[in-house]
Amino acid sequence: MGFFDRLGRLVRANANAAVSSMEDPSKILDQSVADMQSDLVKLRQAVALAIASQKRLRSQAEQASSQATTWYERAELALKKGEEDLAREALTRRKTFQETATSLNAQVQSQDGQVETLKKSLVALEGKIAEAKTKKDMLKARAQAAQAQQQLQSAVGNIGTNSAMAAFERMEEKVEAMEATGQAAAELAGADLESQFAALEGGSDVDDELAALRNQLKGGPESVALPASEQSQAVTPVKVEEVDADLEDLKRSIDKL
Repeated sequence: MGFFDRLGRLVRANANAAVSSMEDPSKILDQSVADMQSDLVKLRQAVALAIASQKRLRSQAEQASSQATTWYERAELALKKGEEDLAREALTRRKTFQETATSLNAQVQSQDGQVETLKKSLVALEGKIAEAKTKKDMLKARAQAAQAQQQLQSAVGNIGTNSAMAAFERMEEKVEAMEATGQAAAELAGADLESQFAALEGGSDVDDELAALRNQLKGGPESVALPASEQSQAVTPVKVEEVDADLEDLKRSIDKL
C-alpha cells in the first residue's frame, strides 16, 4: 500500500470521526424528514408531469384517430364524385394519421405504466414519511434520554475528582471538627463545674473539724482528747534511768562508727 493511499485513508477516517462526533441525533432526524419531504415534493411534480404528458399523448392519439376517420370519409366522398385521384390522396392522408394514432396509443400505454409506477412510489414515500414523523419524536426522546444518561454517568465518574465535591467534603469535615471541639469544651466545662461543687460539698466536713479543733484549743492542753483507741489503753510512766541507759547505748554505737 502506497504512502498516499494510507494518508488518504487516514484523512477520510479522521474526517468521518469528526463528522460523527458533531452529529446531533435530533437535528439529523429533523433534517432527514425535511429531505424526505423535499423528495416527496419532487416526486409529486414528476407524477404531475407524467400525468400531463399522458393526457397530452392521449389527446393527440384521439385527434389522429379522428383525422384518420375524417380523411376516410373524404375518400368515400371523392370516390362517389368520380374523383379517384382525390380519393387516393385522402386515403394516403388517412393512412398517415392512422400510423400516428397507432404510435401515440403505444406511447400512451407506456406512459400509463410509468404513471402507475410513479403513483405507487408516491404512496410508498408518503407512508414512509408518515412513519418517519411518528418515529422521529420517539427517537428524539430516546436520544435525549441517552444523552442524559451519558451526562449522569460522566458526572458520577468525575464526582471523586470534582473540585466542588472535594470542597463540600472539606467543609463537612470542618463542621464535624467544630462540633467535636464544642462537645469537648462542654465536657470540660461540666467536669470543672462538678469539681467545684464537690469541693463545696467536701469543705463542710473540714470546716466542722477545724471548728472542733479551735474549741479544743480554747479549753487548754488538758482538754485535748486522745483518740479513742489510745484512751482505752493505760499510760505507763517512763523512768528517767531507763532513758539514760538508752542514751548511753546510742552514744557508744556512734563512737564505733
